[in-house]
Amino acid sequence: MDEMSIEISLLSPLKPILPETIEIGRHGLLVVNHSHRGLLLPQVAVEHSLTREQFLDETCRKAGLTREAWKDPETNILGFTCDVFSETSLSNKA
Repeated sequence: MDEMSIEISLLSPLKPILPETIEIGRHGLLVVNHSHRGLLLPQVAVEHSLTREQFLDETCRKAGLTREAWKDPETNILGFTCDVFSETSLSNKA
């Protein structure tokens, strides 16, 4: 490997969040429905140019649920923010 990149995301405490208050690029999501859980970091929505609904759909899909499971009253949506630290190191330093 000529170049290695390391990124660490420190998550804030999880808090219930309403779908209409989710801010793309600021909030990450954890969707929980019984034993199904799916988590996506805030960066994912930005990197894939997702809308709020698409971000919710994809988090549900990652949990193994139907895409619109976030609309189910039994589905809990938790939000969080991240502090992201990254470093790139070159292995071919002279």
